[in-house]
Formats: sequence, structure tokens, C-alpha cells
Amino acid sequence: MATRQFIRSLATAAETVKPPVQLFGLDGTYATALFTASAKDSSISKTFSSVDKLNKTIAQDSKVSAILGNPALSLDSRKEVVSVLSQQLRLDNVTSNLLNVLAENNRLSLFPSIAAQFSILNDAHNGVVEATVVSAKSLDNRTLNRLSRAISNSKYVGSGKTLKIKNEVNPDILGGLIVEVGEKTVDLSVSAKVNKLNKVLSEAI
Repeated sequence: MATRQFIRSLATAAETVKPPVQLFGLDGTYATALFTASAKDSSISKTFSSVDKLNKTIAQDSKVSAILGNPALSLDSRKEVVSVLSQQLRLDNVTSNLLNVLAENNRLSLFPSIAAQFSILNDAHNGVVEATVVSAKSLDNRTLNRLSRAISNSKYVGSGKTLKIKNEVNPDILGGLIVEVGEKTVDLSVSAKVNKLNKVLSEAI
């Protein structure tokens, strides 16, 4: 019953709610459905809180992670798991309904990916722009703060937006930086320069 109601609410919400970001893949489709349903219910922040709470539980509790990732569970067992989690974590109705849909389709293992995609939608809804700075070594806070100010004042963020910056380490880039802001990427890495030089040299031979 809850599943049918969830699907009907999605059909109605899709006509009136436009997600702030277009997502792709099965996890993106579910995340978008979750966003439109919660927007129709005026409970985006409440749904995000439930999604985040469950996602942290999965990450911290190996038993919960193993149960949700077990494709051999029967439908009745999956529904029981959803019921227990919804009650114990006091999840909102929209999140619980999504879990029931995932249980019926044996896709509960997708939830962490859906949560990550829903976080992107929630950030965009709240005017948050995420930037990822990839470096060969971890950057200190002073450098990150300087980069944050520079990116915040760039055309990639825009006025009225809030920047959320994170640093990822990848020794393979050798040096320099790769800056990803939304769908934009600026590659200033040493490895990119080496590859460009190799291409020039190979074409010259």
C-alpha cells in the first residue's frame, strides 16, 4: 500500500517539482524520486536528516550493511528489515516509503549510493556548491582557505551560493592541482602537463 502511494506521489510531484540538478544512473533516478516526493511533502530537510541518519548507521554497523547487501533475503525478510529500521531510527515517511520500494525490487544495497546522490540534490537546493581539490599530498588548512576564497569569488560558484570544499589525495597526479566545481574541471596537475608534452612529442616524431 505504501509503495503504491509513494509511486502515485512521484507521478504528481514530477509534474510540479523540478530537481535543482539532473542526475543519472539508477541511484540518481531513485534520489531524484526521493527529492520530488519530499519537496511535494515540504519535508526536504526532514528527509535529508533521515537519509543521513540511516546512511551513517549503514557505514558504522557492519551487520546492518551486510543485511541490506544480501540479495538472498526473501521479500518478507526485506520488508521486516525496513520496518525495524524505520521504527528504531524514526525515519520520515518519505524515506520509509522509498525503502519499501527498494525492498520490493531487491535493491536495498543501492541505498548508500542513493544517499550520496540525494546529498547533491539537497546541497543544490540549499545553494551549496561543492568543490573537490585533488592534490598529490594533503593540503594544509591555510592553503585550502586560500583556494576556498578564490573559488568562491569565481564564476563557477556565483553570488548567493555557499561553497563546500574538500581535499582528496591522489599521488598519481605527481603535483599541482585538479579542481572540480560542480560539473566543471580545471586540471593543473603535473601529470596532465606531462601527458600533453608526451602527445606533442609523439606527434612531432
